[in-house]
Amino acid sequence: MKHLDRALRVIMLEGEAILNLSTQIDEQFNEVVDCILKTQGRVIVCGMGKSGIIGKKISATLASTGTPSFSMHPGEAFHGDLGMVVKEDIFLAISNSGETDEVIRLLPFLKDNGNTLISMTGNSLSTLAKESKFHVSIAVHQEACPLKLAPTSSTTATLVMGDALAIALMRAREFRPENFAKFHPGGNLGRKLIATITEEMITQNLPVVSPDSNVLAIIDSISKGEQGLVVVLDKFKKIAGLITDGDLRRAIEHYGSDVFNVLAQDIMSEKPIQINGSILASYGRELMEEKKINKLLVSENGELVGILRK
Repeated sequence: MKHLDRALRVIMLEGEAILNLSTQIDEQFNEVVDCILKTQGRVIVCGMGKSGIIGKKISATLASTGTPSFSMHPGEAFHGDLGMVVKEDIFLAISNSGETDEVIRLLPFLKDNGNTLISMTGNSLSTLAKESKFHVSIAVHQEACPLKLAPTSSTTATLVMGDALAIALMRAREFRPENFAKFHPGGNLGRKLIATITEEMITQNLPVVSPDSNVLAIIDSISKGEQGLVVVLDKFKKIAGLITDGDLRRAIEHYGSDVFNVLAQDIMSEKPIQINGSILASYGRELMEEKKINKLLVSENGELVGILRK
């Protein structure tokens, strides 16, 4: 149990460090976001050691959510990488102490180059914090490391603050799934985001009945289709209505033993929500979320061509 207890203590301490950030963040965060939104340059994230590792993740998140960014190692900066920095770029420097020598050495260049400097430190009185136009506090009460040496709580707090910044910018830019897909064309995530409804909809064994179908036919079609619904098609094969298993249950409760005399046209919902197959599947899922439904009828010229599942 002692190992479990130690693990739980780490989780508790780092959780407290994250929650404590909400008491430190202030209106200057808004200024940071506005500053980045207005720049024509990129956000260059720089840090040494563990801060640099966290900085790489922050930079990657910024870049993938609409804010041009790359990470820079402070040591490599002094061996040529500063040539990549243009005056329009914003420099985000990360240092828990705010006194990291490799980062502090960059300040004269950044000042001479006209770059806006934003810092994330755990010490608002540090050299880095004082030299920055904007300072974001990532101070923690204590590290989770029992020796108080290994960056633990502090790096977690930095990562969360970086996520907060990236998401704030993402929302301000009204970044949508199709934008995200543009930067993530590979892998399952990319395929999911760029796929159209036609690529993801069900086209086989679609459950359909005619308006004059009786309850037994409706039940049979719902069961065989395995979608929890049946689509009512008129004589021209156009979508006339929709019956869900919920509609069927309510009909049984309402009509009782007379339900076997009921036809599809008597209990169907007319003008069900429909969508075109050329639209992104991600938009279809958003629509289902908004309408609180889990299936969408896909149609072309009023004819059923498929069903999109949530």
